[in-house]
Amino acid sequence: MNWRIIVIPVTLIPILFIAFQFDIKIEDVLAIGIFPFVMAVIAMMIKLGVQGIKFAYIAQQYLGKFDSFWKLTGVRVGSEFIKFTTPMFVGAEFIVIYYLHKKGVPPSKSTWIAIMDIVTEVLAAGLLSIMAGIIALISGAYVVGVIILGTSIFVTTLWMVLFFLSSKRIFQLPKIISGLVEKLGKEKGKNIVTKTNSWMEEVCVMSKKNLRTSESKKIFTTSFFLSLLSWSFYGISFMIIAFGTGYVIGAFDSIMAVMGANAIGNLPITVGGSGLAEFGIVAYLNNQNPFNLEILEGNTIWNTVIGWRIATYYVPIAVTWLLLVKLALSKYSKVEHE
Repeated sequence: MNWRIIVIPVTLIPILFIAFQFDIKIEDVLAIGIFPFVMAVIAMMIKLGVQGIKFAYIAQQYLGKFDSFWKLTGVRVGSEFIKFTTPMFVGAEFIVIYYLHKKGVPPSKSTWIAIMDIVTEVLAAGLLSIMAGIIALISGAYVVGVIILGTSIFVTTLWMVLFFLSSKRIFQLPKIISGLVEKLGKEKGKNIVTKTNSWMEEVCVMSKKNLRTSESKKIFTTSFFLSLLSWSFYGISFMIIAFGTGYVIGAFDSIMAVMGANAIGNLPITVGGSGLAEFGIVAYLNNQNPFNLEILEGNTIWNTVIGWRIATYYVPIAVTWLLLVKLALSKYSKVEHE
């Protein structure tokens, strides 16, 4: 886990590059004002809090009140630290699976709960990003629109197809991967392949058992709308920061700009999407090419974007790290579940 602390300074490189490239001084960022900055941080914390509440809701719907609702919420919020410090925002699901497993929840159930959580999150983010991509194309931002749509449609479709197919067929490791693992690991490799295939089969059985039930449909729908609410607060955070610099933007446009930038930031190029999200949001708002620095020169929105990034990325990193260590990785009593 320590290496994640080390990579955080790496995410500052794009911020510093933007500051030097576009001559942004620290007083420009401070001009946002303490109140808009704090309110943007609060909006982001609400976003993370709703995510946590959604996970706690899903877990208790399938497992009963086996653990504190608010502790489950805190664990899910803490797991976001992993997403903040990896390319393409992946990894949080492994933390919640680990936590549930340590609490005595069988791997198949803990994985199913994590999948339900992430699929509803991906679907909500994907739909909002697709809307943003369509608007970008209509506005003439063709490069931005294509990147947003390409990333959003691919990720959303992949997750949804795998999710719904898991209730109709049993997934196993591809033969090429299985053969490679067995060849390299020999007897230990064979055990890994066997256990992994067994785990995947159990997850698919859980999917087949639960996905078509009225209870699961209700959980899925409720979780989806909670995800939409969560992402909306993320989008509104930019509007709040923008008001502090005199840049006026409506709530809907702010949400679309942020979700468009989020889709661009999902490209597995930088840690936490650092740099990509910043260039993406400016390019989206100005109908420009995010990879052409010349047309972005002298853009006064950069100080707003940097302030927004600090409020919604660097401050949450500290909060999620504390929750991760305090809750998800702490010692606790194990309770057996069927």
